Amino acid sequence: MKISVLGSGSWGTALAQTALDSGHQVVLWGKDQNEVRDINENHANSKYFPDVKLNPLLKATGDLNEIRGSDVLLLAVPSLAIESVCESAAAVLERPAIVINVAKGFHPVTHERMSVVIRRCMPQEKLRDVVSLIGPSHAEEVVLRLLTSVNAVCENEAHAQLVQELFSNDYFRVYRNTDVIGAEIGVAVKNIMALASGILTGIGQGDNARAALMTRGLAEMARYGIAFGGRPETYLGLDGVGDLIVTCTSLHSRNFQAGLLIGQHDSAEIFWKTNTKTVEGVKTAQVVYEVAKEKGIPMPITEQVYAVLYEGKQPSLAAIELMARQLKSE
Repeated sequence: MKISVLGSGSWGTALAQTALDSGHQVVLWGKDQNEVRDINENHANSKYFPDVKLNPLLKATGDLNEIRGSDVLLLAVPSLAIESVCESAAAVLERPAIVINVAKGFHPVTHERMSVVIRRCMPQEKLRDVVSLIGPSHAEEVVLRLLTSVNAVCENEAHAQLVQELFSNDYFRVYRNTDVIGAEIGVAVKNIMALASGILTGIGQGDNARAALMTRGLAEMARYGIAFGGRPETYLGLDGVGDLIVTCTSLHSRNFQAGLLIGQHDSAEIFWKTNTKTVEGVKTAQVVYEVAKEKGIPMPITEQVYAVLYEGKQPSLAAIELMARQLKSE
């Protein structure tokens, strides 16, 4: 089975190697010719993984036509690029493909989940189904073949099982889940909590504060997801508490790092002036804040993160206000 991975960044490279390690034919496409050349000539992607040697059989290309005969298409591009990449891929695909989504976020304008965006952008005659491959995973560890477990999420369990079997090997274990709404919302909203976790660390708070933040953050994630039809049990799994833990505690997390910088300066101003990376939680905070306000969904942590990012609120004041909220039962 031919698997094409679109996106030669960190996650695309790590997942392409994983599929190759699992015994499949893999094409890795990238638009950055320096990355493509590095992979092909040096068996490395030194921009993202200094001193890491990749599977020498992994080959990259800058020619989109090489995905033509794909059975499976994995989109490892930022959520803002999903629409354009889908349109470009559809133009060269020869037959309907399973499209794998690994992005964790919402469309910034329509507020759609990523699988919904893909279904809208891919012509029906080129799309067999969409499966989200999501869960607690950092590319920096997957590329080193460190033990990782994620979910293949699709309403069609047979298609989820197909992706599960394609990517599972001795270091990468894939489970199945049919709760597409709950899982995709969980892995997106947890990025807001990771920002908050970094902020708390940056302003000098400790483990007690972060434990409370993750616990109450999980409650927020579940409340938001259930409001749109997600299943409560999903938030006790890999796409809920699992992804929340890894993103709120790891220095690999861009969301945690962004929050840490904001907390250290007690302001988001330096982040807005200096950030050059894709930090999905920043836009997600805006989307979730706006939707929750419209729908009347209580999201106190999200509200404070939004205020810090978009209204110039001091993070230290935001933390105090969260602690001073009216007392209630858990």
